[in-house]
Amino acid sequence: MTNRIGIALGDITGIGPEVTLKALAVEIPNGDTRYLLIGDAEHTRALDRQLGLNLPLEPSGGPDERARIVLCQPSPEALPPDLPAGSPVAARAAVAWLREGAERCLRQELDALVTAPVNKETIVRAGVAFVGQTEYLSQLAGTEHTAMMLLGQDDRGRWLRVALATTHLPLKLVAENLTGAKIERAIELASLACRNLGLPRARVGVCGLNPHAGEGGLMGTEELTVIGPAVLAAQSRRIDAVGPLSADALFYHAFKGEYDAVVAMYHDQGLVPLKMIGFDTGVNWTLGLPFIRTSPDHGTAYDIAGQGKANPSSMVAAIRLAKQLAGRRALG
Repeated sequence: MTNRIGIALGDITGIGPEVTLKALAVEIPNGDTRYLLIGDAEHTRALDRQLGLNLPLEPSGGPDERARIVLCQPSPEALPPDLPAGSPVAARAAVAWLREGAERCLRQELDALVTAPVNKETIVRAGVAFVGQTEYLSQLAGTEHTAMMLLGQDDRGRWLRVALATTHLPLKLVAENLTGAKIERAIELASLACRNLGLPRARVGVCGLNPHAGEGGLMGTEELTVIGPAVLAAQSRRIDAVGPLSADALFYHAFKGEYDAVVAMYHDQGLVPLKMIGFDTGVNWTLGLPFIRTSPDHGTAYDIAGQGKANPSSMVAAIRLAKQLAGRRALG
């Protein structure tokens, strides 16, 4: 069965369209996956010419029903060709393209959605209520309990997989937003993700929030009152979860392969070690959605946009993970 992968092109004043086209140049020779690029058609064609890729870009509704790459432009009006970095026009368009991709997945017109980077600050300045793509997609899908899982691989092929109990929060708000239900759900989703990746052991290490996992309550009580009970609840459901453990030691042991995934309590606790080992290859996978969604683990990089310098490795990894997951889902 041929996979149908949608790619929302993100903020076109950033590097999203560039890394997408470069990644497709790598992936098109591999298999028969069909791609739907959701964005501005003329901008995409112009960028393809600028990069000298000559990809087989076909219009939506064109005569070739088996086209490998189809351009989908939700709005009939093309965007202006020379928008400045952080343009509110580009920001609003990026959200519209994200919504289009999600709605097509919900209608089962696509097998997975890959999302190129957007900039939260520019979207909010453009007048759109927006916390992040993960939160936006969760709300659109009507799914209350989701989690971000970040996956990274070093140059020796060693993996680190990290799920987050909380996502885009100021550090001072993390403790009050941690609940047993959120942590237990993150553990459950991390375990399920491992199985979906073909890792039957699915052993999940759970970080503490405080230094040294609280030192028995001497440096914070969240490990005793919230995290520990959530781990016990997961264990009672036959999930192989261990913790709460001191984060500094846990990531070392996870990187050595003693755990298949780690649940971190907040954004930077999980992303710092992951980016240390897989800065160019990191992938974000949203767990708990009714459809597959992956994205590269980097931002819009306005400073190098339009210069042809952007590294597509993370987007390649995001597309490959989407294809892998879609293929496994098709096999049941």
